[in-house]
Amino acid sequence: MTHRIFIANRGEIAVRIIEACERLGFETVLGVSSADTTTLGARRATRSVVLGGPQSRDSYLSVAGVVHAAVETGCTALHPGYGFLSERADLARACAENGIVFIGPSPEALESLGDKLSARAMATRLGVPVSPGGTATSLREVERLGAEVGFPILVKAAHGGGGRGMKLVTTPDDLAEAWALASSEAEAAFGDGTVFLERYVADAKHVEVQILGDRHGHHVHLGERECSVQYRYQKVVEESPCAALDAATRDVLTTSALAIARELDYVGLGTVEFLYDVARGEVAFLEVNPRLQVEHPVTEQVTGVDLVREQILAALGEPLSVTQEDITVTGHAIECRVTAQDPARDLLPSPGPVTHWRPPAGGGIRLDTHIYQGYVFPPYYDALMAKLITWGTDREAARTRMEQALAGFGIGGPVTSRDLLARIIAHPDFADDSVTTHWLADTVLTGGSA
Repeated sequence: MTHRIFIANRGEIAVRIIEACERLGFETVLGVSSADTTTLGARRATRSVVLGGPQSRDSYLSVAGVVHAAVETGCTALHPGYGFLSERADLARACAENGIVFIGPSPEALESLGDKLSARAMATRLGVPVSPGGTATSLREVERLGAEVGFPILVKAAHGGGGRGMKLVTTPDDLAEAWALASSEAEAAFGDGTVFLERYVADAKHVEVQILGDRHGHHVHLGERECSVQYRYQKVVEESPCAALDAATRDVLTTSALAIARELDYVGLGTVEFLYDVARGEVAFLEVNPRLQVEHPVTEQVTGVDLVREQILAALGEPLSVTQEDITVTGHAIECRVTAQDPARDLLPSPGPVTHWRPPAGGGIRLDTHIYQGYVFPPYYDALMAKLITWGTDREAARTRMEQALAGFGIGGPVTSRDLLARIIAHPDFADDSVTTHWLADTVLTGGSA
């Protein structure tokens, strides 16, 4: 059967999905805002349609507008990419009601995973390790729970992410105020003010396991990624595998991820996220991201599996083309997110015309991007310009290749994060793999020993 895929996203991920569809022989329709009619994605898609105005709420975040456009253009399936509507159960339901395959998990899975407390409860039931914590309904219960968990402690929103509705509390005296603030932020950002407590780990690595499932009961993992270089809970550099893990810890991670995938009868791509406590040598479940991840290319580079292709075909009812025995991790891959942000101004966005664009080229270098010379980078959306990925036979080979690739990446126009990324990759702490989740803010962006 010939399929026509509607792509409800923009930027580099829209181009990546278009490429996968082209290799499958599928037509593509890209929904764009009025500010995105000249993007590389709009040029590459079989057809593009304008969803609405430049603001996301008028275009990329309109469930009714996206589904209407998919129906009117005769699409048989819809790919939400990441961000925007990718984790919205109402979009998945609207697709089903209109006879369109949603390229993602079921609405029920999306709803259960959108609630971090429910996800924690599921993990506990399956024997997956979780951090000490929980929720409460009164100030007295909050204070009692805080004393049980111990300080420092994190107050986190049960719904949503990106650091919103999250507060670090170092003393019991600050807990009540942080609880109230986090709850009000969560209510404003996600429409639900439920928050919970979780033990704060000062020296932690952020590690995640890629899972993949089909409609025939097959589930596999594709190894893990490390995403510890981050700022304000936004990832900056990712790599695969995580060189800090021993075999036993890796086995706990992958076994736990597969248990969750099977419990959910998960279809498509997902990522099970964990925190690795460096001092204790322990891992703890964080959440499941039920979608394609920004950092999926590093997993593709070390496994040789086209994740987007597998995701699309699994949604369409095809069995996975790989078994667990087929999947091996070879070498090491690193991804740097090149953004239109100014590191000297606290990573303030820097939109504008791209006057020069000369990507690096060579063996072991991959670039996922929607940028071309002359493109005007808009001020309305995420600042991501490109994902630069390097592969090497080991971590140091991949790191050295990334240093060379960043040095050879010519960009003119917007101020970008390229030079910051070069400092990160060249830093001794990154080279010896001692970075943790707070390292970038504490060491590099503060003007420390970079």
